[in-house]
Amino acid sequence: MPGEFAGKVAFVTGAAHGQGRATAIALAREGARIAAFDVARPLGYPGYAMGSRDDLESLATACKELGSDCLTFAGDVRQDADVTVAVERTVERFGRVDILFNNAGICAYGLAHELTEEAWDAMLDINLKGAWLVARRVIPVMIRQGSGVIINNSSVAGLRGMGQLSHYAASKWGLTGLTKSWAIELAPHGIRVNSIHPTGVNTPMNDGLAELEGLTTREIAERSAGNLLPVPWIEPEDVAAGVLFLASDRARYVTGAPLVLDAGLLTR
Repeated sequence: MPGEFAGKVAFVTGAAHGQGRATAIALAREGARIAAFDVARPLGYPGYAMGSRDDLESLATACKELGSDCLTFAGDVRQDADVTVAVERTVERFGRVDILFNNAGICAYGLAHELTEEAWDAMLDINLKGAWLVARRVIPVMIRQGSGVIINNSSVAGLRGMGQLSHYAASKWGLTGLTKSWAIELAPHGIRVNSIHPTGVNTPMNDGLAELEGLTTREIAERSAGNLLPVPWIEPEDVAAGVLFLASDRARYVTGAPLVLDAGLLTR
């Protein structure tokens, strides 16, 4: 039987592993065709392992095994040329873009007064400017269609302050503001825009942060301790479930809203 997103096209950034990969696979399972975009190479900052081209290729294979077409693009969300090519080729192949999951992002620790300018710029450029660069290429496609859904992957740090994460929090609060502003601008075109706000997620990023800090993954999770439920983190599939809800017709009147997946952290 056709899935909930049969005939739809989803453009997912940061798709090679973690939350992006889980979401791409969940969408493919429900019949969506996937455009998977990822930097797929090491970055100087923050210094932990990114997704790889092999990860992108295995994602494409996984989607095809589910009966979904999957285009893959190795590119940097900070580079407009990379983004433009990916969006244009997606539209050439699939004819449309119905769902944008702005997921690409990094995280790193550092006291505000000790951050380098390079660290600050990398965080804001990838997490915030990158989301804008991708959206500004996808939005005209959605306007022509008269429909679409954009979901920005923010964080609990996009709703509260967090020590040693000022540049990360600034980028995620920025995404929250973009979400609300785009929701206002794009509603007349039938386009909904929402943000999702996970607590810590069990992904390779969490592993990378632990390695950089010389801690265990559990200790990294406990740095932002406060989950009301007795779990150290949530799983990428939990984020994927939230994205699928926001992208679906079940959420047809939901726009400009934050979906919090925090295991109760923000109730503290």
